[in-house]
Amino acid sequence: MSIYDGLIIVLGLILFEVISSVDNAVVNADVLMTMSEKARKWFLFYGIFIAVFLVRGLMPWLIVYLSNTELGVINSFLATFSSDPHVKEIIEARKPILLAGGGLYLVFLFFHWFFVEAKEYAFFLEQYIHKKYSFWFYTVVSLVLLIVVWVTIKINPLIALGAVVGSTAFFITTGFKKNAEEKEKELTSGHLSDVSKILFLELIDTTFSIDGVLGAFAFTISVPLILLGNGLGAFIVRYVTVKGAKTVKKYRFLKNGAMYSIGVLGLIMLLESLGSEVPAWISPLVTFVVVGLFFWLSKRELNIVKLKD
Repeated sequence: MSIYDGLIIVLGLILFEVISSVDNAVVNADVLMTMSEKARKWFLFYGIFIAVFLVRGLMPWLIVYLSNTELGVINSFLATFSSDPHVKEIIEARKPILLAGGGLYLVFLFFHWFFVEAKEYAFFLEQYIHKKYSFWFYTVVSLVLLIVVWVTIKINPLIALGAVVGSTAFFITTGFKKNAEEKEKELTSGHLSDVSKILFLELIDTTFSIDGVLGAFAFTISVPLILLGNGLGAFIVRYVTVKGAKTVKKYRFLKNGAMYSIGVLGLIMLLESLGSEVPAWISPLVTFVVVGLFFWLSKRELNIVKLKD
């Protein structure tokens, strides 16, 4: 991998981490307003160690390690930079399993947003599907899982197992996120202690970070690059939490851009799990183009509102 490829991947990871964590930043900002100054500083500055190093650092390494246990701890971390042919052979053999699980997770995440979640409607189809056919979500994802397993089990049963693990992870994390949404009112009511709020915010952050970590594997399976890109993105999210949550809310369709890019990245991962060769620059390019499009749509909408006022 060239330095240029690595730079493009890191920039793509930073953008993806920031955009996919917009909801997390908004929730954090709302809760932090109800906390003491000391507690806010602890979460924003000391809590970054947990967000970056423990969650976004250990999680991708753990995923790669569990997919390739025979590599050991160090080789799992540095696998993509290793010149050992044996290491490369193991990584290439197990890579489809990881990609199938992560890809299906992201595809399910997109469909859940598209069919079920309340959203700002950038296009008529989003509104039409959400209001008329939201109940189709479970049918669609069940059929997608069935098709993926049916196709991959003929190639390698472990790839099919990876897909099932990805779908299981989706439903578990979705349950945590739904609980977080229900708990947000309780967190902002002021009845809980600052310590309780910090612990719950860290739990929410961990849940949301799973989307970013699994999506990162669409860019690369290099743990150091994922740590660098997602880590820098997490720092930016913390800055947005403090300085710009209200500003981010004004750009109505940023979440739409995040979810469409998640859907495309999930599809790329599924294609790669089936043996398709996708150039390393495709995932960053897709992220920049899709997010850029919806940023432009948000900016245009904002200008229209200002003209009306």
